[in-house]
Amino acid sequence: MKQNVIAVVGPTAVGKTQLSIEIAKTFHGEVISGDSMQVYQGLDIGTAKATKAEMQGIPHYMIDIKKPDEAFSVADFQAYVQAYIDEISGRGHLPILAGGSGLYIQAALYDYHFSEQRRDSKLTEQLEKSIQRNGPEQLYDYLTEIDPEQAAKIHPNNHRRLIRAIEIYETTGKTMSENNQQKGDSPYNPIFIGLEMDRKLLYERINQRVDRMMAAGLLDEVQHLYLQGLESKQSMSGIGYKEFIPYLKGEQSLETAIDVLKRNSRRFAKRQYTWFKNKMDVNWYTITPDSINRTFPIILADLAGILKET
Repeated sequence: MKQNVIAVVGPTAVGKTQLSIEIAKTFHGEVISGDSMQVYQGLDIGTAKATKAEMQGIPHYMIDIKKPDEAFSVADFQAYVQAYIDEISGRGHLPILAGGSGLYIQAALYDYHFSEQRRDSKLTEQLEKSIQRNGPEQLYDYLTEIDPEQAAKIHPNNHRRLIRAIEIYETTGKTMSENNQQKGDSPYNPIFIGLEMDRKLLYERINQRVDRMMAAGLLDEVQHLYLQGLESKQSMSGIGYKEFIPYLKGEQSLETAIDVLKRNSRRFAKRQYTWFKNKMDVNWYTITPDSINRTFPIILADLAGILKET
């Protein structure tokens, strides 16, 4: 019999963290973060990591496992999550994967196969020199031409991923998207619980959360990372961090940076929702900021019925 794994999904700021903790408390579960940026130490406010108080004693994994100058791939995420699922289920507890990185969650639960491509050191050096001479825009435009799917996922300032995507194409004749192949079945019994909210309400909630993050010291957090010389690292390419680089360079006002962050967060929420709707069989629940206390017990009751049948 396959291991049950609960996946709590939905757009940013909708309430996934709170629901995952309630599920864990009810069904003897432990939570694995499905957010690809929460793995980084020092990226706390901008990634909306749950505080110790919010965790309510529930064990959480995939948080603070990497330094901000380290790389972290979907394949890395897959390996870590699958190991934690085995560990949690081995204790007789229920693994709960909670977060909004759709590709990462799907890769972990459906056992994507990632082909191993050897590095071409000479080509890597050439691409690095090109960025040093001309900036990343030229290579990013090239990637957009050859692999628009990957280009949409990579920020131009994330030089490591930009170079890697081009390197794979140049050495194999296939794009990174073509090289990453999905296996059809899941080694688990994934149960997807999705939260959705009226778009206008969700966008208001996102804007308010950005304001709270600013009040909590987000700018200081980003500046601390920036002053460590991490601008081109993967950790700084995430939403909540890259938007402040132009301000820290004196190229943009703080007000504009905040507006861009809110806009990017809203767009990300829309992409998340589309991904989960199109690629996963999700049990959706519509909530409002005022109905959470009424809706969560319904979700827990439904989940009890689903788990009883498996």
